[in-house]
Amino acid sequence: MKDDKEACRLFGELNNTILALRAPGGCKWDRAQTHESLIKNLREESQEVIDAIENKDDDNFCEELGDLLLQVLFHAAIAEEQNRFSIREVIDGVNQKLIRRHPHVFGGANASSPEEALAMWKAVKAKEKEMKAAKKKEIK
Repeated sequence: MKDDKEACRLFGELNNTILALRAPGGCKWDRAQTHESLIKNLREESQEVIDAIENKDDDNFCEELGDLLLQVLFHAAIAEEQNRFSIREVIDGVNQKLIRRHPHVFGGANASSPEEALAMWKAVKAKEKEMKAAKKKEIK
């Protein structure tokens, strides 16, 4: 539990660092970035994570995951500045998705194999897509 609290504290510090870089008086380069200007960086960092995995290079893997996390926080900071969504919404959204798509862990369903767990994930995802499509239709 102590490690969880420390991870949360460090995550908050990292997020605050990014917000400071984007704030007035922060870094001119960081402040000039947009979602579109960061696409190249996002692709590169994603590929570097993949390369580290394939090379079984844990030191580099750890560093590259950090760089990828930076990209996520950077994009969330930009989105929040534009009043689109916040990092809190990103975190809550992915957490809720994980809970919904794992009914064999967080609900009463059973999965006796990785294949059954994946099938449940896909079934829940398909139902979510159906519901989103129906909701979009109602709005139009």
